[in-house]
Amino acid sequence: MVVLTGLPGTGKSTLADLLARDAGVPAFAGDWLLGALAPHGILDGLDRPTLLAAYYDLLSSLVTRQLLLGQSAVVDGVLDDAAVAAWRENVGEHGGRLVVVECVCSDEAVHRRRVEARRRGIPGWHEVGWDHVERMRAEFRPVTDTQLTLDAVAPVDSNLRLLTALVPD
Repeated sequence: MVVLTGLPGTGKSTLADLLARDAGVPAFAGDWLLGALAPHGILDGLDRPTLLAAYYDLLSSLVTRQLLLGQSAVVDGVLDDAAVAAWRENVGEHGGRLVVVECVCSDEAVHRRRVEARRRGIPGWHEVGWDHVERMRAEFRPVTDTQLTLDAVAPVDSNLRLLTALVPD
C-alpha cells in the first residue's frame, strides 16, 4: 500500500496516478470520494472533524478491501500522523507493507502558481485556491513517519523514478 500525502498542489495526485497506472493497481483519492458525495448533500453541514473522519474512513475502507483481496493500491490524500499510524497498523494486520511518501514544494512561488493554474475537474468537487493551501498548512503538520519526500520543483519523471525504486514489484 503506497500513500502519497502532502499539501494540495505538491504533485501527489499526478504521481499517484502515474504509479498506479504503471503498477496496474487502483488509485484512491480522497477528493474524488468527497466529490461523489457532495452533490447528494451528504457533506452539507458537517463540521471539520466529522468531515475529516469521513474522509479517512472512506479511504481506509478502500484500503482494507484491497488488503482483504491480497492486492496493492495507491492512495492520494492528506494524512496526519494519527491516520498514518492507524493505516500502518491496519496494513500490518493484513500482512502488507505501508509506504508513506510526502510530497512538498520547496518554492512557494512555484507552489502557488501550480495551485492557481490547475484544473482538476473532479465531478462534484471544488477547485482549491491558495487560501485553502495556507489553511491546510496551518492545520496539517508534515507527516513524520515517511519513507521518502519528493519535491515538486523536480521533474515529474525524476520523482516517479524515485518513487518506483522505493516500491517493490
